[in-house]
Amino acid sequence: MSKRFGRRTLVVGAVAAPLIARQSWAQAYPAKTIRLIVPFAPGGTTDLLGRIVADHLQNAWGANVVVENKSGAGGNIGADLVAKASPDGYTLLLGTVGTAVTNQFLYKKMPYDTATAFEPVALFGEVANVLAVNKSLPVNTAKEYVEYCKKQGPNKVSFGSPAIGGTGHLAMEYFQSLAGFKVEHIVYRGSSLVLQDLLAGNIPSTMDNLPPYLPHINAGTLRALGVSSSKRWFALPDVPTIAEQGFDGFDAAPWWYVAAPAGTPKEIVQKLSDEVVKGGKLPAVIKKIRDAGASDLIGGADELAAQIKRETVKWKKVVDAAKLEPQ
Repeated sequence: MSKRFGRRTLVVGAVAAPLIARQSWAQAYPAKTIRLIVPFAPGGTTDLLGRIVADHLQNAWGANVVVENKSGAGGNIGADLVAKASPDGYTLLLGTVGTAVTNQFLYKKMPYDTATAFEPVALFGEVANVLAVNKSLPVNTAKEYVEYCKKQGPNKVSFGSPAIGGTGHLAMEYFQSLAGFKVEHIVYRGSSLVLQDLLAGNIPSTMDNLPPYLPHINAGTLRALGVSSSKRWFALPDVPTIAEQGFDGFDAAPWWYVAAPAGTPKEIVQKLSDEVVKGGKLPAVIKKIRDAGASDLIGGADELAAQIKRETVKWKKVVDAAKLEPQ
């Protein structure tokens, strides 16, 4: 009996040892500097949100959390750096809907496998696109805009956005597919140039991330017809969503998230997820997110995984319907 009991003890000990080791890793984590990779240049909303996450983790854990901007290829360069990093929780990604979902449909060659390269950690914010027009255009609602475009004929009305395959472009493609109209896409090198031409009346409309247009909408020099988010936007409470104007189900709000390299111990992923979610629900952090032009869309690893799954199905349909060729 004693020998048999001894063997069982050895077996149980052999099985338990890795579990104990993993738990001790999670308890000791973080024991060195954490790198949070932001795959876009400094100063933009993605960068600002990355710094909010880094500040919260640093304050919560007393750890050193540094933000590194690694821009290029729509976020793919920075995301790939994280995908190929050691899966120990010390290199993280502050990603976008592009790095998680849409880039795989827009680039011929992806440096990482979107489906397998990362461990989801947490959702951390979204931003509305706005359908806005020059005040001379004789429409006041999204529905009137659709009717006007249909009356003018396919591609007779144009809209500007800062990138082929960008969130504004894809949102408008989604809207056209849902509402059955067609407009011409004018591509600019940045939202500031879209805004400049929209104010001058060189283009009649845009679908683009809201923040740069907000002061002009509030000043009355541009007219907002609707926002692309599922709920009314906190900074434009009187502007209805596109969905509530007769286009049920329309939701095209870009979002951000935190991820770790695939293979990162689940105990560390859980510890990160819990802390990011906890931080994202603090009033002071929500204020920082909104001051950055975004809104709090906070969720744990499971919610992020579900979001990626839903959005992958949706945007694949949009890209296919628009017949966008990977570049």
